[in-house]
Amino acid sequence: MNILTTRTRVVGTRFSANSVIINQKNFAFYRPSIILPARYFHSSLTTYYANIQGPPQSVDYGKTFDKILIANRGEIAVRVIRTAKKMGIKTVAVYSDADARSLHVEMADEAVNIGPPPSNQSYLNIPNILQAIKSTGAQAVHPGYGFLSENSHFVKALNEAGVEFIGPGESAMADLGDKIQSKIIAKQSGVNTIPGFDGVVKDSSHALQIARSIGYPIMLKASAGGGGKGMRIAWDDQEVLDGFKLASQESLSSFGDNRLLIERYIDNPRHIEIQVIADKFGNVLYFPERECSIQRRNQKVIEEAPSIFLDQLTRKAMGEQAASLARHVGYVSAGTVEFLVDPQRNFYFLEMNTRLQVEHPITEYITGVDLVELMIRIAANQKLPMTQEDIKFHGWAFESRVYAEDPEKYLPSIGRLSKYIEPQSLTDKHEVRCDSGIVEGSEISIYYDPLICKLSTYGETRDDAINTMLKALDSYVIKGVTHNIPLLHEVISNQRFRSGNISTKFLAEEYPGGFKGHVVKDESLHELISISAFVHAKRDLRNWSWIDGNGTSFRDNLNKNAPNKWDLWISFNNNKDIEPINVKVEKTGVNEEFEIIMPNFPRTIISAKWPLETPLINAHLRIDNQENRTLIAQYIDPLPIGFRLQYVGTKFDITVHNQRQHELSQYMIEKPKQDLSKVILSPMPGSVVSLAVQAGDLVAEGTEIAVVEAMKMQNVLRASRASKVKKVNVKPGDAVAADEILVELEDVKQ
Repeated sequence: MNILTTRTRVVGTRFSANSVIINQKNFAFYRPSIILPARYFHSSLTTYYANIQGPPQSVDYGKTFDKILIANRGEIAVRVIRTAKKMGIKTVAVYSDADARSLHVEMADEAVNIGPPPSNQSYLNIPNILQAIKSTGAQAVHPGYGFLSENSHFVKALNEAGVEFIGPGESAMADLGDKIQSKIIAKQSGVNTIPGFDGVVKDSSHALQIARSIGYPIMLKASAGGGGKGMRIAWDDQEVLDGFKLASQESLSSFGDNRLLIERYIDNPRHIEIQVIADKFGNVLYFPERECSIQRRNQKVIEEAPSIFLDQLTRKAMGEQAASLARHVGYVSAGTVEFLVDPQRNFYFLEMNTRLQVEHPITEYITGVDLVELMIRIAANQKLPMTQEDIKFHGWAFESRVYAEDPEKYLPSIGRLSKYIEPQSLTDKHEVRCDSGIVEGSEISIYYDPLICKLSTYGETRDDAINTMLKALDSYVIKGVTHNIPLLHEVISNQRFRSGNISTKFLAEEYPGGFKGHVVKDESLHELISISAFVHAKRDLRNWSWIDGNGTSFRDNLNKNAPNKWDLWISFNNNKDIEPINVKVEKTGVNEEFEIIMPNFPRTIISAKWPLETPLINAHLRIDNQENRTLIAQYIDPLPIGFRLQYVGTKFDITVHNQRQHELSQYMIEKPKQDLSKVILSPMPGSVVSLAVQAGDLVAEGTEIAVVEAMKMQNVLRASRASKVKKVNVKPGDAVAADEILVELEDVKQ
C-alpha cells in the first residue's frame, strides 16, 4: 500500500507530515439556510457562498458533522467544500500525485495523498481512502459523482468503519445503480419502461439473438455506471457485434464491470430527468425537470431547467413516478431518475443515478435550494425542511459543460492553462455561475475527465438565460488547451435550439459531417472583418507609442508621425472560399473610434475597450442605416503576418496584408499537404488498448487497426484504404502522444 501523506496549511505554508495542523485561513461562516431567495443563491462559484449573507431570518436546523472527507477531485470536490465551509464543517481533500497542487487540495482544511495518478490506484482505491478517513478523523464522506459515488462496496466499507456516507444506502445503490436490476424495480414501482431484455447479455452471439428479437434499432448499454461510457446504438447485425465489443471494453475500463443490457432504441427522443431527494424518515420530494437532450456520443453537453417541452401534467406525472421509485426501495439522499420522452410526451424510464448529478447547479438556480447541504443534513439524520408544495421554481437556467477537447474531432486535449479568466456576473442578480476546480496554471492531465468548468447562467426567461450564456462564453478566456467553447456557442446561438425544437439527435442532425467551427457569412463576416481591422490598427498604434514610450500611456505619448489611415487586405483561415477583402480604416477625431469601409457592407464606426492586461475586446459597432451592434472578441496570439482572434467562440487565424504584400501574395506557393494515408496516427494523447494487426498483414479499407483510450473514452482507428502493414511501432499498454505514428502502411504490390 502507498504511504499516505496528510498535508495541511497554516497561512499558505505547506507541510508533509502525519500530524494534523489546522488551517488558520479566515473564512466567513454563516448559519446554514436551506431555501434561499434567488438574489442570495445565484452566485458565481468564484465567490460562491463566501459573499452570501443569507436571508434575514436564517434558520439553524442543528449540528451535522465536525469534519467530512470528499472522496473526489476537481470541481465537484470544490463544490462540496464550499457548502461545507458555509455550514462550518471542516473538510478533508484526497488527491493523487497528479493533483497535488489542485484547487480542491488548497481549499480543504486537510489534504491526504492517496496514490499515483491512475484512478484505480488513487480515487478508486478504497483501502487508501479508508486509511485517509481514519488518519484525519473524518465522520462522513461525500463522494461527489463518478469514481466511488455509486460503488455499494465502498458504502459497505464505510458502514463497517462507522463512517457516514453522504448518499444512499448500500442496498438501494446496488439495486438502482445496476441498470438491469433498476429496470425490473422500476416496473415493480409502476414506472414506464422501455421494451428490452431484462438480463445480462452473455456474449456477442447472445446480443445478436436479443437484438433480432427486439427489432432494430437497439441500444447496448453498460449495466454499471453512466456518463455515456459503454453505450452504443446498433442499426444492424454488424453494428451489434462491433458495439458489443467496444461497449464491454469501455464499461470494464470505466466501472470495472463489463456487463451489458439491451433495449429498444427510442428514435428522436428528448432526455429529461427528475431530481429527487429523500430523508431517513420516509419523506421523498421531486424537483422540476432538467432537459439534457443536447448530447454527443451519449454524453451531455448542454442542460437546461426547466424543459420547454413539458406541460404541467407531464411534469407532475414524471415527478410522481420518480418519487414512487425512490420510495419503493427506501432511497435516501439525492438521486436522479432519467427518462426518454418521445414527441408525444410519452416517457420511459432510462436509469437512476444514485448520486449528485453533474448538472445539479441549474436545479439550484431555479429553486434556490442547496442540494449538497440537503445531502449533508440528511446524512446527519435530519428531516427534510420542506414539503412537495414548498418546491417552486422561478426563471430559467442553462449549464454548458466546458471541456478541454477539440470540438471538431471530439478528442480530449491536455496541457497547462497559461491564461484562465472565468466570466463574471455583471449585475447583482448573480446571473453567471462557474463550477470549476482549476485556476490559471492548472494542469489538464490524461488521467481524468477533461471537464474545465460547468458554466451556468440564469434569467427571468429562457431567452434571457440564453443571451447571458452567449456573453459568458464570449468572455471566457482559456489558453493552453483546446476547448469546446466554439461548439457550445454555436449550439446556444442556433435558431433551432433557441426555438426549443431539440432532441438527442440535435447535434447529429445540425452537423451531419461533424462540427467544423463557425461558418462566417453576412453579419458575422462584417463583424469579424471589422474587429480584425480594428485590432490591426490598434496594434499598429501601440507599436508607434512604444517607439517614443518611456512608460507613459500610448494615448499621451503617441508619436506625431503615427498613421491614422490604413489600406488593408484581410483574410482568414477558416473559409477558403472567401477571397481577401479590401478594408479601408481611418482613425476618427473621436478618441478610440475607427471608421471601417469595405465592399458590400455599410460604413461602420467601431469603438472598443481592449485593456492590455486582458485578451478581451468589448466592441461597439455603429452601422449606417442599421441597428447598432455589440460584440465580445478575444485577441489570442500574434502570427507572422496577422494574429489569432476568438470570435463567437471559434478561433480564426487572421492574415493582414498591405497593398504591396497583397500584390505579391498571389505568387506564394502553397505548402503541399502531408499524405497521411500510409500511417495510423494517434488522434489524441492516451494509451493503446489493443492492436488488431502485425507487420506483413494485408488490410482492407475500414479494417480495425488499433484502439486508443484517453480519459476513459475508446476510439477505434481504421485503415483509410487497402494496404499492407509495414511496421507496428507500439504495443498494448503503451502511452502515446497526439499525432504519434502507431502503425506504418505501404501499398499492396499488384
